[in-house]
Amino acid sequence: MEEGKRQKQIAGLLNEEMNVIFQRLGLNMINGGMVSISSVKVTPDLLEARFYLSFFQVKDVKAALHKIEERHHEIKKELAAKVRHQLRSIPILKFFQDETLDHVFKMEELFKQIGGQKNNEEGTKNNE
Repeated sequence: MEEGKRQKQIAGLLNEEMNVIFQRLGLNMINGGMVSISSVKVTPDLLEARFYLSFFQVKDVKAALHKIEERHHEIKKELAAKVRHQLRSIPILKFFQDETLDHVFKMEELFKQIGGQKNNEEGTKNNE
């Protein structure tokens, strides 16, 4: 189902504010790697916001995600202070690892392997 206009507006607002909060709290750099918010999805009832985080050169992604979860209360408090005039209630915040980049790299590798196999097959046919 496609997101409604209000969902997109709230997701954009939360994304903007959360990026600032992550920078202020030092959550954009964890364990020598970089953490960024790749997307925000808000449920149709506007009660839950799902933040998809992209981890770049973070050695232990689960530990980084756990570190963010530990500071959940502090993050929500900062967010509430920022958006209290725009939203009636602050949605429940949930954080997930965005695996889109991992899938892209895997697909590229598969395409390279397929391309290499085709070249090898064509080479053996030409030699015959």
